[in-house]
Amino acid sequence: MDKPAVAVLFGGRSSEHSISSATAGGVLRAIDRDRYRVIPVGITRDGVFVLEDDDPDKFALDAERLPEVVDNGTRVVWPEGGADRTLRVRRADGAVDELGRVDVVLPILHGLHGEDGTVQGFFDTLGIPYAGGGVLDSALCMDKHFMKVVLAAAGVPVSPWVTVTRARWESDPDGVRADAATMGEPSFVKPARAGSSVGVSKVHDASELDAALALAFAEDDKVLIEPAIVGREVEVAILEGRDGDMPRASLPGEIVLTTREFYDFEGKYLGGDGADVVCPAELSEGDTAAIQELGIRAFQAVDGKGLARVDFFLAADGLYVNELNTMPGFTPISMFPKCWIASGMSYGQLITELIDTALERTPGTARVGSAA
Repeated sequence: MDKPAVAVLFGGRSSEHSISSATAGGVLRAIDRDRYRVIPVGITRDGVFVLEDDDPDKFALDAERLPEVVDNGTRVVWPEGGADRTLRVRRADGAVDELGRVDVVLPILHGLHGEDGTVQGFFDTLGIPYAGGGVLDSALCMDKHFMKVVLAAAGVPVSPWVTVTRARWESDPDGVRADAATMGEPSFVKPARAGSSVGVSKVHDASELDAALALAFAEDDKVLIEPAIVGREVEVAILEGRDGDMPRASLPGEIVLTTREFYDFEGKYLGGDGADVVCPAELSEGDTAAIQELGIRAFQAVDGKGLARVDFFLAADGLYVNELNTMPGFTPISMFPKCWIASGMSYGQLITELIDTALERTPGTARVGSAA
């Protein structure tokens, strides 16, 4: 029997292009080649689908060189829909080669045009199974404002926030400053639809607000202002249940800040000092159980599919959900894999779990359902 063909899809048009490409390096190195036939498909920063090299080292992440997908002249031609699942590539000289049937897509894309439901809707339309979140949960969790609205409506505790649009900031800056003051000091300013801490600032007093908003508005025209909650930053990894079972939660991990103000891009991906990822976190049995239970509740509230990382603040007055990531950082050093490794699952087994869960779904219909 032929091995299922997995199109590993990475890169993309968002500001998190390099992180997605680095994730591809880890996935290409760890994916079970005895179980799957791998087709690496990159998306350039301009949105061009190209056939990439099946070379993990090409996409290694380090502080000196951020990996990326460049236009190599090839063009991946997706199936036309219906019963056709044949993937093709048009070479630079115009020749078209068949790459064979694609059985499932593993979209390890972050940010807009990848983690926001757009790519997911594309594959739903073609009837091609894919791993990870669906259209609804991806779109909800990409937008931090609507994510909080949905979680709060489901009774999941979230931190207070103020949402500011670029139009309002330009027309009513004094009103925005007044609303921001209600969040207290210090506070955080972040783009509503970006990840990997891109565009995020910690605001210590009102004099820093304008610069923080300018940085966030460079990423998105909608921005959130939130209070800086005093507490531990803990995270839990969630996997969709198999065969109708409940979602599963890993042991929680913790971001321990020493000298860094917050867990920024450098601390997450470039080995910057001042922030440590600790898995499992040193927690009581009661706190561990509460975090796992609330993580599953949050996942169900957004009609979660595939996987998510749920980020919390463990404060003196209880737990607050900060956000959900439907395609969290997935490099071998990222929190999501580390949480599952601490829970007894290897990085390679985790990739297999995501792919096999996707293969079990009915294409185009498995993600249509009511929110929990």
